[in-house]
Amino acid sequence: MTDPRDEVPGDAQPAGDGGDHVAEDLPDGGGVDGRVEGGGPLEPQDVTEDGDATASPAEAEADELTLARIALEERTLDLQRLQAEYLNYKRRVERDREKVVENATYAALAPITEVLDNIDRARESAQAHGQELDGGFKAVADQLERTVAAAGLLKFGEPGEAFDPTVHEALAHQGEDPEVSVTTVKVVAKAGYRIGERVVRAAQVLVVDPADG
Repeated sequence: MTDPRDEVPGDAQPAGDGGDHVAEDLPDGGGVDGRVEGGGPLEPQDVTEDGDATASPAEAEADELTLARIALEERTLDLQRLQAEYLNYKRRVERDREKVVENATYAALAPITEVLDNIDRARESAQAHGQELDGGFKAVADQLERTVAAAGLLKFGEPGEAFDPTVHEALAHQGEDPEVSVTTVKVVAKAGYRIGERVVRAAQVLVVDPADG
């Protein structure tokens, strides 16, 4: 008699073949030891959670350097802009300060032009009689003229100057003069005064025109 344990059913597989079926279920190129085809074992630090490779330390350092350079350029531009704004502000302050000083000087010295006119008339009257100012009046007149000149009030207007409507006021024309080529100051009735480029009072003058032809 045969032992029932010695009979193997026709569709049964040997117990030793079970391992081959397990191997067939693995993905292509995979292995049970975690290796990939043509390479070594997978390193956790080489792959991110979503499967992308992480940057190397050198690449990370280069990225940080780029960001630092961009930040430095932005701060440099900010500094340059602040410096330009400060310079513009400083110029405005200086201009405003100069304007305040000029306005104060103008307000203080403009009324004195009438006193200076009286001194000029007294000097012309003395010269008409072949004399010069003398005594205490001459000393006061000279001191006053020096003081206002030092403060910035400058006198202008002389016979022979070309007529300039920005600084001269023509009171009358005295005909033509063949010796001039442009309208020219012949007589100064009142001197003009300026503070810097600002005209306090235009010179009041009589002018002559050039002869026709």
